[in-house]
Amino acid sequence: MDVCVIGGSRYFGRRVVEELRDSGAAVTVLNRGSTPAPYGVTHLRADRDDEASLRAALADRRFDAVVDQVCYTPVQAAVAARVFAGRTPRYVLTSTVEVYAHLGQPGGPPLAEPELDLSAEPVDLQLLWDDVQFVADHYAEGKRQAEALLTRQAAFDLATVRTAHVLGGADFTGRLAHYVDRIGRGIPVAVHAAPQRASFVHEAEIARFLAWAAKADFTGPVNAASQGPMDVRELCAAVGRATGAEPRLTTGGGEAPSPFSFDRCYAMDTGRAARLGYRFSAVTDWLPQAVKEASA
Repeated sequence: MDVCVIGGSRYFGRRVVEELRDSGAAVTVLNRGSTPAPYGVTHLRADRDDEASLRAALADRRFDAVVDQVCYTPVQAAVAARVFAGRTPRYVLTSTVEVYAHLGQPGGPPLAEPELDLSAEPVDLQLLWDDVQFVADHYAEGKRQAEALLTRQAAFDLATVRTAHVLGGADFTGRLAHYVDRIGRGIPVAVHAAPQRASFVHEAEIARFLAWAAKADFTGPVNAASQGPMDVRELCAAVGRATGAEPRLTTGGGEAPSPFSFDRCYAMDTGRAARLGYRFSAVTDWLPQAVKEASA
C-alpha cells in the first residue's frame, strides 16, 4: 500500500508514519521539511498552502490513501480537494473533538457523529484564514469548515477522524504536564465549579487508529477516544495516584480554569468505531504511564 502523510513531523503524526511504515506500507511524508522524516520513508518538501508548490512536489505521484494531519482551514481543504483529485481514492482527515464545541451541554450525553450536520455548516473562504493568530483563535471553526468543504467537494472517498484530547508521549502542548507539576508541588489547580467530562486518547493509540483508518474502507466522520471519559477532578485524582501527591483544587479566585476543565460535555460516543471493528483501550490502561512521561 502506498500512503501519503501530510505533516507527520511531530507528536502523534510521526507515530502515524512509523505505524504505516512498520506495517509494510510505502510511506511518503509531505511537509515543509523543517523536521527530518522518520527513517525508511520518502520525504517530499512543499508548503501545503502553496498550491503550485504542492502540485510540483507531487508531480505524477499517485497514492492508495492520504492521511492529512495538518488541515486547519477550509482554504487548505479546498487546495487539497483540487490537488489530490485523481491522485488518491481515499483521504483520511485528522479532525478534533473541538468541532463539537458549540454542541456540548452541561450534563449532556456523549457526543455522536451525526450531531454535527456538515450539510448545514457554513463555509466562508473569505475569512482571515491566512492569518496565523486568526486560525489559532478559530481552531474549532476552521476544523468544522474544513470537514464541511471536503465532504461537499472532494472527488475521493473521505473519512474524518475526530480525535479526542491526546495525552502521552512527546506531548509538546504541556497540558498534562501542567497537572503533574502543580499537583506534585502542592499548587492548587483551578477548575470550574461544576466541571464536565471529556474524552482522551493516548498518542500511540490514535496513531494506530489513523493507520488502521488509512487501510479501511469506511467513509464519513468517526470519533476516536479511549473508553472512560473523565472530568478534571477525576483527572487530578488519577495524576495524584500516579505521583503519590494529594491534588488541591480551587474554583474562582480570578485564575482561569486549567486545561481540560470544561463547562460543557466533551465526551465522545465511540459506538461507530466499535461497529466498524475497532475497539479502543480504557483510559486507565495508559494514563499512569502518560503521567510518568509528563513528569520526565
